[in-house]
Amino acid sequence: MSSNVPQTEAVALCYENVIGACVEAPYSPGPRAVLSAVLGFGAALAACGSLPVVVAILRFQQLHAPTNLLLASLAGADCLVGVTVMPFSALRTVESCWDFGESYCKFHTCFDTSFCFASLFHLCCISVDRYIAVTDPLSYPTKFTLSVSGLCSLLSWFFSVTYSFSIFYTGNNEEGIEELVVALTCVGGCQAPLNQKWVLLCFLLFFVPTVAMVFIYGKIFLAAKHQAWKIESTASRAQSSSESYGERVAKRERKAPETLGIAVEAFLVSWLPYIIDAVIDAYMNFITPPYVYEILVWCVYCNSAVNPLIYAFFYPWFRKAVKLIVSGKVLRSGSSTINLFSEEADID
Repeated sequence: MSSNVPQTEAVALCYENVIGACVEAPYSPGPRAVLSAVLGFGAALAACGSLPVVVAILRFQQLHAPTNLLLASLAGADCLVGVTVMPFSALRTVESCWDFGESYCKFHTCFDTSFCFASLFHLCCISVDRYIAVTDPLSYPTKFTLSVSGLCSLLSWFFSVTYSFSIFYTGNNEEGIEELVVALTCVGGCQAPLNQKWVLLCFLLFFVPTVAMVFIYGKIFLAAKHQAWKIESTASRAQSSSESYGERVAKRERKAPETLGIAVEAFLVSWLPYIIDAVIDAYMNFITPPYVYEILVWCVYCNSAVNPLIYAFFYPWFRKAVKLIVSGKVLRSGSSTINLFSEEADID
């Protein structure tokens, strides 16, 4: 006589025979391969796209400028995201399990937050640098020196690392929500929920630099447009040779705010959804489904992959530097003095 009692389907766990293990939700082979390729490409782009920026700026003497020092430090942060954060997050996303232990989970979270916020602070410093360069070009060399640029970079790293490790490594992020954390935590997972106090600080650390950056870029855009108009007006009354030069300069002045605008848009699209969800989640007992959380986190990571394209690949000097690096000519004696600017109008 057969039984009519339905058989319970076995549930896959990250660690079999371990009490409190996370439920494993593996993808089928097709989506798994596609997801692995996409996430792997993103990590490679963040790492390999940022590293040439650092090498070029450190190697070529023409690039030893305050702006480029910030750019190299920004690229370093993005490169570290691609090397130390994204590969492990990719495995967590694809496998739906964390296989690197609880200790490294803390370090991974600290690295994640440190490098991403360092990227944010560097973007803000670059906006200030560009504003001074566009609105006060004559006194810019004395206002924003290599020392000032180095100090901005140092403070960006200091605040981002201090914030991250003082919250996540010490466990302060779980203060006051211990019971909820225990209920949400399982063996084989790696999540770091923020309590209401710290999530507000996180929001302020994002909101204040972002508002300042948008405001500054708006003023840069208006100033650059005004300067381009003045250059075109002057060129129209000059000789034909001067007119050609004026048109090239005016074109460059128009391109600068457009590039900055793309950078701001990419930054906001990448960061806003995650920050908004983090604030809402802290006040709604962390109701965000795991797959939604993974999508939002990867949107933030994507910003580290996009930054090299926006802040470096748009510049002709970078394309020339990459060719020298890939061809191996960068290792030749005297390569550091190679002229990367074919025309004076191309100097940024």
